[in-house]
Amino acid sequence: MELSRRTVIAGTAAGVTAATIGTAQAAPGGGKPVKELFGTLADGTKVHRWSLENGGTRLKVLSYGGTVQSLEIPDRHGRYANVSLGFAAIDDYVAKSPYFGATIGRYGNRIAEGRFTLDGTTHQLSVNDGVNSLHGGAKGFDKRVWDVEPFTKGSDVGLVLHYTSVDGEMGYPGTLRTKVTFTLDRHGDWRIDYEATTDKPTVVNLTNHTYWNLAGEGSGGIHDHELTIAASRYTPTDAGLIPTGELARAAGTPFDFRRAKPIGRDIRAGHPQQVTARGYDHNWVLDKGVTARPEHIATLRDPHSGRTLRIATDQPGLQFYSGNFLDGTLVGTSGHTYRQGDGLCLETQHFPDSPNEPSFPSTVLRPGQTYRTTTIHSFGV
Repeated sequence: MELSRRTVIAGTAAGVTAATIGTAQAAPGGGKPVKELFGTLADGTKVHRWSLENGGTRLKVLSYGGTVQSLEIPDRHGRYANVSLGFAAIDDYVAKSPYFGATIGRYGNRIAEGRFTLDGTTHQLSVNDGVNSLHGGAKGFDKRVWDVEPFTKGSDVGLVLHYTSVDGEMGYPGTLRTKVTFTLDRHGDWRIDYEATTDKPTVVNLTNHTYWNLAGEGSGGIHDHELTIAASRYTPTDAGLIPTGELARAAGTPFDFRRAKPIGRDIRAGHPQQVTARGYDHNWVLDKGVTARPEHIATLRDPHSGRTLRIATDQPGLQFYSGNFLDGTLVGTSGHTYRQGDGLCLETQHFPDSPNEPSFPSTVLRPGQTYRTTTIHSFGV
């Protein structure tokens, strides 16, 4: 039976404290955001790390890339672990991060040949994934230093991150003013609110690229994690992982996660789409579609620790990536190497290559409009 975070925290307080038996230290200052220097970029720009704690969740965020550097939650016994993959030093994020924990923009996921046409004008984007553009190009939002403002509001604690992307940056039209708000509430839920405005017609698709391992970062693979996705269809891709435009049925295929199943159960089933992606790296078409408010769409559970992650969003798609390209060359925050399948991503989003697929939900943003979307991560055991 899944218990609430409040039950776990209360139970821990009644006996041995989580800080005593946990594997991680509490964020400095309790619920008040704490700022510290994390490192310095080659051009002298300082990168800061903000530590937040609320409702039993401990979150650390870098100004570089709006990056989640760690997220700590307790298991069924109140023992804490960092369940997000990342690095201990800024140089690793700059030199070799596969988007660990990053805020992604202007456009999450892939755009075919880095090109799209809007209102009769063709725009050539930065190409950084073969012939395609991935996650905003060679220097997307994940490689920018964001302005960060801490806040406390009632029982909530959080950060407001700002970044202005100038007209023509990475080939995108329009100056895009972006605000991303990270909030930890009293239940320990992590809420992300994205906002953006533009002065020219453009496309935008913001998301977060945290890699999850609910057993704990550096502890091994995630193939025994049980996953549920409320989606009857997914978008098959070509050899470059660009959607073909088809909305394929998941039923009867390894892509059916409508009922909880271990990720590893069908990951080596030999389906042609899995062979191309080396596992799962696809967009699921959420049954609920675009909604006015966040709705629950996915649940991830580690049967050993008991930790669970529930995701709610107003977006129409979810990219499930099973860590296929982790190859043992990256050393994480715990000092352990990351190998294939040691973490997974669940990125709420509009569909990949939507600017080139008229049948997909639109990602166009025009002057006078405000892009708004919300994703909520809820933790339990």
